[in-house]
Amino acid sequence: MIKRSNIEQFTSRINEQRSFIQVLVGPRQVGKTTLILQLLEETIIPNMFESADAVLNSNSEWILQIWETARLRMKAIQASEFLLVIDEVQKIDNWSEIVKQQWDRDTREKINIKVILLGSSRLLIQKGLTESLAGRFEITHLGHWSFSEMEKAFGWTVEEYIYFGGYPGATQLIQDEQRWRNYIKDALIETSISKDILMLTRVDKPALLKRLFELGALYSGQILSYTKLMGQLQDAGNTTTLSHYLQLLSDAGLLGGIEKYAGNVVHKRSSSPKFQVYNNALLTALENHTFAEIQTNAKDWGRLVESAIGSHLINSSVSEHYELFYWRENNNEVDFVIKKNGKLIGIEVKSGRRADNKGMSAFSKSYKPDKVLLVGTGGIGITEFLKMNPKDLF
Repeated sequence: MIKRSNIEQFTSRINEQRSFIQVLVGPRQVGKTTLILQLLEETIIPNMFESADAVLNSNSEWILQIWETARLRMKAIQASEFLLVIDEVQKIDNWSEIVKQQWDRDTREKINIKVILLGSSRLLIQKGLTESLAGRFEITHLGHWSFSEMEKAFGWTVEEYIYFGGYPGATQLIQDEQRWRNYIKDALIETSISKDILMLTRVDKPALLKRLFELGALYSGQILSYTKLMGQLQDAGNTTTLSHYLQLLSDAGLLGGIEKYAGNVVHKRSSSPKFQVYNNALLTALENHTFAEIQTNAKDWGRLVESAIGSHLINSSVSEHYELFYWRENNNEVDFVIKKNGKLIGIEVKSGRRADNKGMSAFSKSYKPDKVLLVGTGGIGITEFLKMNPKDLF
């Protein structure tokens, strides 16, 4: 079984002196629980793993009970340290306040219980951490699987990755594409929206949020104004509502809205976003083209390639802490712009849709980027780029 690189970081951190709660967040089905179970198999620290998945939201006493159990087990075996792991912690009401109380109690009483928290909703986890646990935690984001990981674990080709995305649990289904589609839609999309967003966040128009996801996913890699989008949505509300719902979808690791780069100008949420799925499976599962069919259509395949590059960049932007934009002025456009520590890089994907490079020239003239890159024909190969960690470009 493949081990994701984050396991080394977590192993190192739990072997350190107790200082911070370790928090692991990321979308559904990317291997958070598997990673921690692999870690627990290898560690010599006595440990306890509990999940809030089947616990009632209102049962805040549950955290107190398992924490007390951990203290009793540690005392019974006279251990010098103990590791407590709580999965899907964000589902419990007032979880962060209770964790704070118990962590601070152990600190005062010099009880050496180390803690790992796991969660699928980045928004809810981070809200709880910043409100109650400031200064007490370190957070790690586990994103969707990269092409390198899917190739190493399952022998996938780059074409398979571009079409089927990076969900390891779905790999055994790709020979039956309808079954694979049903799995992505029912077990991943529907579950993520209903369990990680609708059950845990106030959403006044759930049907609108679901429709926004469907449309946004199908338009992945394309710029679409909220005004134009509202023309395709029934009961569309206003641009502020759509922008908020898009942020919820992004925090669940489903669909992001890349903003337009405007130099030092403050970005407005009302500007037209470039929709981008976090995993290409979220796009192709909603379409009717088969894997074989879409490869014969240069235009549609080129759109998938650009979306795969975008998903690679948007995933890494969360874990590697860089900003991701697109740029467009009149008829000039640059597919992606990444920025970190004052350094600016323009990235153009050569997918056959555009033959000229006027957009990059205009962008370079206006903003003097540190680098401009062409990905695809005549530049960095698609396979090579998908295997690259974008942070290394800086």
